[in-house]
Amino acid sequence: MADEAERVGETGGVIEREVRIAASPEIVFELLTDAEQYVRWKGRKARLDARPGGEFWVEINDVAIAAGEYVEVDPPRRVVFTWGWEGNDAVPPGSSTVEVTLEADGDGTILRLLHRDLPEPAVADHAHGWDLYLSRLIEVGAGKDPGPDPNSG
Repeated sequence: MADEAERVGETGGVIEREVRIAASPEIVFELLTDAEQYVRWKGRKARLDARPGGEFWVEINDVAIAAGEYVEVDPPRRVVFTWGWEGNDAVPPGSSTVEVTLEADGDGTILRLLHRDLPEPAVADHAHGWDLYLSRLIEVGAGKDPGPDPNSG
């Protein structure tokens, strides 16, 4: 599998992606759950309290703020959090769920993402977003700088 987002699927309000990241599951897990590490690949500010019931909050820009809460945290194998957008009636905070599983693959990690419970009209935009951000996560995991978040301005 190439180090880019594999389009596993996008049907029925569900997005599935699988990528290989050139970093251990422990490093990838930290990139997903530590606020300072998270903003290296997505958003400009984050508040992440990675424990069940803890806050998931990421400011992409002035109008795009993702919010939800952690449902499951199993280092370094799995993280599940609810997802939605502040001020968005179509996908309000906590209205959908993101599940990320990590599996060691030699000196890297296979990341599988499942984003479910999205309204059908929101699937394409979210799929595009995950493709962008997973490609940036691959870069950061490989020790590279992906540059500023293109959506932060």
